[in-house]
Amino acid sequence: METKGASVVITQQIKAGKQSAYEAWLAEISTICKKAPGFVDWQIIRPIPNLTYTYTVIMRFSSIDYLRNWMESSERSRLIAKASPLFTHDDQYFIKSGLDFLFSPEHGKANAPVRWKQYAITLSAIYPIATVVPLLLHPLLRYLHVPENRYLDGFGASLLIVFLMVYVVMPHYTKLVRHWLYR
Repeated sequence: METKGASVVITQQIKAGKQSAYEAWLAEISTICKKAPGFVDWQIIRPIPNLTYTYTVIMRFSSIDYLRNWMESSERSRLIAKASPLFTHDDQYFIKSGLDFLFSPEHGKANAPVRWKQYAITLSAIYPIATVVPLLLHPLLRYLHVPENRYLDGFGASLLIVFLMVYVVMPHYTKLVRHWLYR
């Protein structure tokens, strides 16, 4: 059994007026999914009410084998069949292991780049951020009269660094270097 974690991103387009039924179905499938071997985490990005109808579900499992077992399980198949009248089309998903989701190309049209390129890009992005964030954050915390505490300071810096990496830097940085990254 593989030891590194794996994620799946599922998008489901819901028919207008079927959101309540879908939410009830989500509650049912989440209860079963969370009991599956290797389950780690589940997040739902809901649509904007009366404007969009796409739900995005992100699940993480402790290994790609556990994730595939869930995705191919009879329980999930039965529940997807039960909810299919609510969908405008079949649910779509892609599976990624480790931090590959940071390097997923738009529309999933290519495989993740080789690991050494992922390492080089991540290091080149995180080093400057990990250097600058504490230099800016710690004086700000002292200015706001937050007492100096290396654990709290470290947690605050880590929180900001991870946020910047996942939501700000990597989406733009990987687009900037995509020709080299995916070559």
